[in-house]
Amino acid sequence: MERRKLVIVGSGPAGYTAAVYAARANLEPFLYAGFMSGPAGGQLMTTTEVENFPGFPKGIMGPELMDRFREQAERFGTKVVFEDVVSVDLSKRPFVVTGGQTTVAADALIISTGATAKRLDIDGSRDGEFWQKGVTACAVCDGAAPIFRNKPLFVIGGGDSAVEEAVFLTKYASKVYIVHRRDQLRASKIMAERALKHPKIEVLWNSGIDKILGDQVVRSIMLKNFATGEVKQLEAGGVFFAIGHQPNTQFLQGQLLLDAAGYLVVKQGSSATSVDGVFAAGDVQDHVYRQAITAAGSGCMAALDAEKWLSIQGVE
Repeated sequence: MERRKLVIVGSGPAGYTAAVYAARANLEPFLYAGFMSGPAGGQLMTTTEVENFPGFPKGIMGPELMDRFREQAERFGTKVVFEDVVSVDLSKRPFVVTGGQTTVAADALIISTGATAKRLDIDGSRDGEFWQKGVTACAVCDGAAPIFRNKPLFVIGGGDSAVEEAVFLTKYASKVYIVHRRDQLRASKIMAERALKHPKIEVLWNSGIDKILGDQVVRSIMLKNFATGEVKQLEAGGVFFAIGHQPNTQFLQGQLLLDAAGYLVVKQGSSATSVDGVFAAGDVQDHVYRQAITAAGSGCMAALDAEKWLSIQGVE
């Protein structure tokens, strides 16, 4: 079994940034980029134009940005394998990381497997349909794109996240509709009042989207009222899921401390998890910001923390 000073599980901005810093520190990182469980490179691999990542004033396509991340990590000596991690054993040192084809012993470990946006299975919303062609799960990431400007936009959800996304979208949309299956919002009182009082927001109660329609991009939706059974077609420039995220931690099998929502818990001001020598970066430990730039920043933190920890352990 190959032994490595540092193994990174997960790619994306967090994993690749951790790899860049670790490789430059001569830690010779081994990175599992994923394959079947999600696109290697993280959520940006399914994103079109990224306009808010510093250094690209004209924007850059998500897959191209992640290719550059990977190339930079490999330039400094990171070994990248396109496999999913099946399991990890944190009960002994070195840790054992088992991939689809490769098993590696790791003196230290960085988890950067991200979180997957929850989506409802609506006709037109799936991969290969209008996903990332007017259907998305991140208003802050995508809402300012030209495709959504001065168009009626629909946010699916009823919690604080849905209200926050709806309010954010009012900067760009002609009108924002919150589609909620119940007759009252689940959001906190102050957030619910913000939505109900906003002149550009309308809540569609007891409703759901039956189908998303369009040509190259979203053009309309079929809205169903659950109370009356009425179905009507409404013009739409975009649909935003705001029903939460699922951190990708299943493979850990409960070996690390998680919060109530399933995110990895890290020590304040650090990337250290509940097991010494294991660090976390990116959306798998961040349920607040969830941006490419914050994920990259936390990847840097994890690499520096891992380097310091390995040095204390006498691993050079």
